[in-house]
Amino acid sequence: MKPSRYHPALVALHWFLAAFIVGALVLGMFVLKTIPNSSPEKIEALRAHVIGGAAILALMSARFLIRLLSVRPEPATIGSPVLDRIARISHLAFYGLVAGMVATGLATAVLAGLPDIVFGASGAPLPESFTVFPTRVIHGVLAKLLATLIFVHASAALYHHFIRRDRLLARMWFGRQPG
Repeated sequence: MKPSRYHPALVALHWFLAAFIVGALVLGMFVLKTIPNSSPEKIEALRAHVIGGAAILALMSARFLIRLLSVRPEPATIGSPVLDRIARISHLAFYGLVAGMVATGLATAVLAGLPDIVFGASGAPLPESFTVFPTRVIHGVLAKLLATLIFVHASAALYHHFIRRDRLLARMWFGRQPG
């Protein structure tokens, strides 16, 4: 018999990653953007952003592996094949966008020499601008796409919870399986 909820490890990772990813997006899109590259505060913010990105990659990889190995509830449906397909594609898009964010972030860090600057205390200055690196431009575009997908995902979850009242959100929450 299929469970009615996801494995507790998947639930915990889902909510932890949701907070961590939103935090990384806020740090990248609103905090890092406002600090000049000449400021010492920029290095501290970049260090937090890079460490956060690495943690997100590790946790997302663990989530993906647990998801592959655990028994999951039957796929949710709202009776519309088109909307059901969009929901499945959007969930896969989360993995793709996060992987793309990590890849472009890592590539930008390497191209800009950030490992030595941020972690090695080389004393070298940060580049005047990170936008000279095409990977940084792609990183920014992916960040906007990911933020949009998060908004749509959260809106859909709230729609299911408050409008449809179909208990779909309970599948990704803690608690005992209904008898």
